[in-house]
Amino acid sequence: MSRTTRTSQVRAEIRRFLAVRPVQIGELDLTGEGAALRPGPGGPPVTSGPVFVLVRREGRPVGTLLGEVPEGTDPKATLRELAEQMGKDGPLGSSDRTTAQPPPYTTVVIATRERTGKLVHALDSMLAQDHPRFEIVVVDNAPVTGATRDLVREKYAERVRYVCEPVPGLAIAHNRGVAAARGEVVAFTDDDVVADPRWLTELTSPFTADPGLGCTTGLILPARLSTPAQVLLESHGGFSKGFVPRTYDPAEPPADEPLFPFTAGRFGSGAGMAFRTRVLREVRGFDPATGAGTPARGGDDLYGFVRVLAHGYRLHYTPYALVWHHHRETWRDLETQAYGYGAGLGAYLTAVLVNSPGLIPGFLARLPKGVLYARTLTASREADEARPAPAGPGAHGERDHPWPRRLSRLQRRGMLYGPVGYLRARWALRAARVRGAAR
Repeated sequence: MSRTTRTSQVRAEIRRFLAVRPVQIGELDLTGEGAALRPGPGGPPVTSGPVFVLVRREGRPVGTLLGEVPEGTDPKATLRELAEQMGKDGPLGSSDRTTAQPPPYTTVVIATRERTGKLVHALDSMLAQDHPRFEIVVVDNAPVTGATRDLVREKYAERVRYVCEPVPGLAIAHNRGVAAARGEVVAFTDDDVVADPRWLTELTSPFTADPGLGCTTGLILPARLSTPAQVLLESHGGFSKGFVPRTYDPAEPPADEPLFPFTAGRFGSGAGMAFRTRVLREVRGFDPATGAGTPARGGDDLYGFVRVLAHGYRLHYTPYALVWHHHRETWRDLETQAYGYGAGLGAYLTAVLVNSPGLIPGFLARLPKGVLYARTLTASREADEARPAPAGPGAHGERDHPWPRRLSRLQRRGMLYGPVGYLRARWALRAARVRGAAR
């Protein structure tokens, strides 16, 4: 393809991208005979137009739907009818509760860097958690100002511990948080989320019920769908892993996951994850040469998942542990994210094999399927360009908006760069240690 043709194609993709309509966020609880409709976190009341709805029963997330509220109609009645019809068709999850012992004492780690405007909302949502015993540690990663330190000390000094980590990198910041953790479980989330009040309880309770559990992950939904970038990302699944709880056991590899455990992105994301503290320390935490803020660009959470599974511990995904995530807002953000996501995949696989050479035979055996999977991951999105774009995002996992070829190409380039980025990050860390020892 010539440069001129490719440039024209990208421009056409951007024009189509800019035509995507914003979508409202709402929550609909179907408990009992009635229904309660409220806006998403911090959003305005739901009115006419397209609405992305989280459906709950007894407060628990059980599904999502995209509804169109006609002008002049009651949004709650319209969306309730859609939700009840969806329930008859069978896709809604279960809200059944099981009797559980109190969740373990937990440390919540939030790594941040110069984003106090977002951090304040994340911390407020943490302090509203219904978990009976937990602490919060904010790790200020390579700060250039004292803004984060001042925020914590002036507004949250009695409930939040402040820790400074001067070396940049998300994995390094998370490891600093692990070192400071006092809890039996250590949970991680990002500074750009708003956590549901039961997030921490739902995320950590499984550790009490299962002594062999090493890690849990939770549900991540969009806090806003106000820009084309946010709508496009969520239309292609976003960060959600569905509404069915699932446990991954290395002793019984799942039949529907032939690349297990190397498709770690299926298990969850770093915006909502928790580890048994002694297990995370046993596997030596996160690889410091991975994660945002390093040449590797990402992959630190995926590395942690695979390391825990490789050591024989189970991983559990629960849709009841919900955080609302602020997706990136612009086309340029999506380009950066696509490349970084691919780079993180390549980097974490390299990190796993470098640090766990015993996994190399299994990885090589799965390599042919892995190459096909990597190609399918982006090619399937390219094929969707022939489909017309609807008014808003569809259900999780459906590809309702055309995924631009440019983003697919950037993701593949990132995958190829990932191993190089990881090695560069290792060399940079080694050089920094040498300089530090020489002082």
